[in-house]
Amino acid sequence: MNARFGTGSTGDQTPLTVNGAMVLADASGALFWPERGLLVVADLHLEKGSAFAARGTLLPPYDTAATLARLEATCRRLAPRRVLCLGDSFHDRRAGDRLSAEDGRRLAALAGGHEWLWVVGNHDPAPPPDWGGQVVDDWIEGPLVFRHEAQGVTAAGEISGHYHPKASVPTRARRVGGRCFITDGHRLVLPAFGAYTGGLDVRDAALRRLFPGAFSIVLLHRDRGYAFHSTHVLGGDWAQTGTV
Repeated sequence: MNARFGTGSTGDQTPLTVNGAMVLADASGALFWPERGLLVVADLHLEKGSAFAARGTLLPPYDTAATLARLEATCRRLAPRRVLCLGDSFHDRRAGDRLSAEDGRRLAALAGGHEWLWVVGNHDPAPPPDWGGQVVDDWIEGPLVFRHEAQGVTAAGEISGHYHPKASVPTRARRVGGRCFITDGHRLVLPAFGAYTGGLDVRDAALRRLFPGAFSIVLLHRDRGYAFHSTHVLGGDWAQTGTV
């Protein structure tokens, strides 16, 4: 097992090892690979709010601005050389048409300030080209392969999104829930980075098929990350690393 279980790592960044590569699960929901200067985010779902509004479900129209603000702050703090968006960056094929001029300028500034890669997703099989960056089906770098959706039950070094993993765990005081990273050391699934994104519980069969054995999560709560072993998530002995 390559995952670092029980490291006691809590805070802004939690170190994880995936297929021999040391990466950092950032409390923002991004993954950072310091050795390569690579920042990875998944499932921005830009303009999801406007898509729902068009169907009669009214949501505050600020999700894109909020997501871009968090991405801008993360890029300033970590100063990556390359940014990789792991698919479903746009909520649908018309999201680019609904993007405000100001949000479009912000997105273009982000993409223009870094080597920027758009991995295609099921919501955005053809990401709009208007704001720069390179569109790819997947991306291989060193021992890691980056794609939108995990493939099969074994994939050494696979980094993906799509499932929007979340978890709820008991602590000494109460249950705490939130978005999470999930990894077994061979593959890793990122949480959704977007402001308006639901989540799939890590106990769901779809994720258990990807992680049939032991795994760890980094639960994001109040701008911090907390590492838990799967025995604590699925039931079993107390296995929290750190306190909430």
